[in-house]
Amino acid sequence: MLQLTAVHHIAIIVSDYEISKRFYTETLGFSVLGEHYRAERKSYKLDLALNGQYLIELFSFPTPPVRPSRPEAVGLRHLAFSVSDLDAAINHLNQQGIQTEPVRTDEHTGRRFTFFADPDGLPLELYEGAVV
Repeated sequence: MLQLTAVHHIAIIVSDYEISKRFYTETLGFSVLGEHYRAERKSYKLDLALNGQYLIELFSFPTPPVRPSRPEAVGLRHLAFSVSDLDAAINHLNQQGIQTEPVRTDEHTGRRFTFFADPDGLPLELYEGAVV
């Protein structure tokens, strides 16, 4: 059996690099570990961390195709982030002009969660409580 130890990172291709960079750093609070322009690809690669842990790579490309997400398509469904106070997190997003879906409760854990979207419509989830 393959012995995986952790998720190393998640790669996201964005349509507008500067807008997504601001969203992930200023709105969601990720810190920049590294930013690289790859001239041969006319592409940026932005390495982002959350609480010091490398987690996301943002990529820009000149003309990436749009990926359908609604109705839900085969592939990655969404990214979920833990928060200790869901109401405060929702309030922060709403103050930034980001709409969130109505809060739901996970029928298996009893924990509350909501969804919102990044600038490209990628579904993101906020899940209240520690990682289970």
